[in-house]
Amino acid sequence: MNMVQFERMKKDNGFIAALDQSGGSTPKALASYGITKEAFTNDVEMFQLVHEMRSRIMKSPAFTKDRILGSILFEKTMDMKVEDKYSADYLWEKKGIVPFLKVDKGLADLENGVQLMKPMPNLDELLIRAKERHIFGTKMRSVIKEVNETGIKAIVEQQFEIAKIILAAGLIPILEPELDIHTPNKEGAEVILKQELLDHLTKLDANYQVILKLTIPDVDNFYEEVINHPNALRVVALSGGYSRKEANDKLGRNHKLIASFSRALSEGLNVIQSEDEFNTMIDKSIQSIYEASTT
Repeated sequence: MNMVQFERMKKDNGFIAALDQSGGSTPKALASYGITKEAFTNDVEMFQLVHEMRSRIMKSPAFTKDRILGSILFEKTMDMKVEDKYSADYLWEKKGIVPFLKVDKGLADLENGVQLMKPMPNLDELLIRAKERHIFGTKMRSVIKEVNETGIKAIVEQQFEIAKIILAAGLIPILEPELDIHTPNKEGAEVILKQELLDHLTKLDANYQVILKLTIPDVDNFYEEVINHPNALRVVALSGGYSRKEANDKLGRNHKLIASFSRALSEGLNVIQSEDEFNTMIDKSIQSIYEASTT
């Protein structure tokens, strides 16, 4: 493990930029960027277009370590290059930004009010490749949609079970048990989720630390105990469908909770913008998310 990167993730101000849209969400991300599905005829062309979008973001003079701690990459992005360097090397060597990799294979069908992660039969092989590509950590997402204690327990159990495999491989996992912002009685689900997270954090080997990526809570500073837990390296927040302004407003009221935004980061960017227009827009976006992350 790179201890310089570890200390940066533990102590420095900033946020995590999520550039890890998968195959299922890529067309929507491209559409928001002004590229419609008529612009590509297959997945190869689609992923090339989204890599160009991600590369443009990474290469922007606004995308620097001063405000951005880390960035989450999609598997195909990890294996592609930015300015003749593999994406993770570009991020760390050129920008000083810590690289993470999305490792989950998508969501299973809804059961007990939640969507667990699909099986990851090639996880060990992927973790080896990730280390070869100089990836620091991973990210994996599952989703809670109802106040269902059985389902929420299963979500957290699965997240920590796979996290231990990732930790044993020498990488730092980001656990993302997302709570859908439209969940009826979201606050009630948060009560169950927090207790499950604390229980599993306490059972974790004292030498292990994880990052948790959580939906911004309804009650300000609700996850304070999780943030302060010795086995939590950092707690970050997803934007979860909120607009950037709403997500920033909510985030800013939660002390020590930092952003890990995807859609809210790229909001307002467009393929037809000039470099000046693009860089100005992303600079404003990064600054607003940074300010909300340093409260």
